[in-house]
Amino acid sequence: MGYEISLTGRTVLIIGASSGLGKRFAKACVTAGARVALAARRTDRLEALVQEITAAGGTAAAVAMDVLDEASVKAAFDAAEANLGPIDTVIANAGISRAGPVVDLPIEAFDATVAVNLRGAFLTAREAGKRMIAGGSRDTGRGRVVLIASIAAQVPLSGLVAYCASKAGVQMMGRALAREWVTKGVNVNMICPGYIETEINAEWFQSEGGKRQVQSFPRKRLMHESDLDAMVLYLCSDASRAITGSVFNIDDGQVG
Repeated sequence: MGYEISLTGRTVLIIGASSGLGKRFAKACVTAGARVALAARRTDRLEALVQEITAAGGTAAAVAMDVLDEASVKAAFDAAEANLGPIDTVIANAGISRAGPVVDLPIEAFDATVAVNLRGAFLTAREAGKRMIAGGSRDTGRGRVVLIASIAAQVPLSGLVAYCASKAGVQMMGRALAREWVTKGVNVNMICPGYIETEINAEWFQSEGGKRQVQSFPRKRLMHESDLDAMVLYLCSDASRAITGSVFNIDDGQVG
């Protein structure tokens, strides 16, 4: 039995959709036929993206979510479902990084990184699984949770100890969630992107240090946001019915 990579009939909640990869995921999901709920703290940016999507004929809604706040996460799911119906697919993309030598890294910076990247992903995934299971995913098998980790989950990166630790946590957490929900119709998978130029890191990659880093990569280039499209859509779709607890590196050979 084969499947087309289509999200028609799916309702996807994308966290961290106000910019960067989250914004790209939203557009890709809409193009594949999904209804999308866009979640972030910066709702002004979300509203602009909703207008762009609806002007092109898609269906989208903006919801406020602070992944640090459990009540906010629940309220965002409530708002998304009130606008678009039950959520069957979630892409957890919120993340931050606080760089610096570990001996100089304030504990507040470490705590903030772990809180957003790991605890926030947990709150998001837990709420998603709870609602998908209550909505009948055991019978339909259509529950999908995609966690955006990083190659930093597998490769130690100097000056990014908190980020590496948090993303490694996301990777193992996702595998554990997949095992716990394997009989409940909710698939949980992780994508580990390599270096992609986004709003957050553009200044670095335009600097001399950033240019030297790019030249150290085997293909001497940065990835494009679009390089993640196919895997994201696959893991969100019915075609990935037999894939759960898996980690997918998409890094253009940067890890080696």
